[in-house]
Amino acid sequence: MTGAPPSVTGHWNLFYYDPEGSPFRWLRHFSALPDRLLANRVSRRIIKEMGRRVLGLGPLFECCVTPRLLPWFNWVEKDNIYEPGGIAGAPSIFDRLTEQRVPYRAYSYHRGSDQEIVRRARRDMESREANFFFLYLSELDGFLHLHCDDAVGCESRLDRYAGALRELFDVARSIDEDASFTITSDHGMTPIRHQVDLVTQIEKLRFAMPEDYLAVYDSTMARFWFFNERAEREIVQCLDSMTCGRRLSDDELRQLGIFFPDRRFGEVIFLLQPGWLISRSDFNGGSWMPSGMHGYHPDDASSDAVFLSNREPARELTTLADVYPYLREAAGLTVPRDPVPTLEMAG
Repeated sequence: MTGAPPSVTGHWNLFYYDPEGSPFRWLRHFSALPDRLLANRVSRRIIKEMGRRVLGLGPLFECCVTPRLLPWFNWVEKDNIYEPGGIAGAPSIFDRLTEQRVPYRAYSYHRGSDQEIVRRARRDMESREANFFFLYLSELDGFLHLHCDDAVGCESRLDRYAGALRELFDVARSIDEDASFTITSDHGMTPIRHQVDLVTQIEKLRFAMPEDYLAVYDSTMARFWFFNERAEREIVQCLDSMTCGRRLSDDELRQLGIFFPDRRFGEVIFLLQPGWLISRSDFNGGSWMPSGMHGYHPDDASSDAVFLSNREPARELTTLADVYPYLREAAGLTVPRDPVPTLEMAG
């Protein structure tokens, strides 16, 4: 949506290290409470609602870091990224559309289900009050997480989307026979074959958070910050002994457009191999057993995205960043090409 890599926009993982700017600094006053009071289901729900309704963290905030550690972290996606100003580090397609006064409509999960989005877009097309439509349909992602290995179910679900989108395209062509129509995904889905309890492996080293280190675990990645040389040495040795993943070097982070000199997203970043899943964390409990996951290295073939269009792109698309100039061209924007760094993929 910007053509810029995360190192420019600041949007990568949702939680980042920011003890001075954390909206949860006040939770430090409750650090003496036992976890059964501070980190139970009710307290997490209260913190989630406070984040969304009081602290300005947006409607998608989730308490995916144990409350005891939240005072050391901030949340990236405070605004709706599908609206002007939603991405602070670079202008998005929605900023450009607004600047150029191009009448447009944008739809996402913020305002309805996929079915409702398609129905609303069709109605808005027929009203002819806009000429650029952006639909973010997210429910296929949720389906594939749980049914990645179900070929028949996946085909059936894709057929349903194909029918709905074909009807939408027909409406667009009935209004303008030269209308362009594009379908693109932001990632694929990799079948899960193995799980690792990385949290337990690190906890066995008997270092304490936040005194010795901090860690944020999600499904495919673990990120660490260190305040104790011995903790750093032994945790790194533990990570390097594992075959389920590897540490990403600074050179590779730069190449992927996710290097941050201030290490806000981690001093050490451990990425799982495709097909592996971190089985237990604050991001997903032990009861969640998906059959598919994304968030692996871009070299993973199952992580490839798709780009389909009735209009030939002006240049070859090799990364997600290349979708942005295509959107800008399709919208008829006249602004010059944005001076953003080129994102070079590894491999």
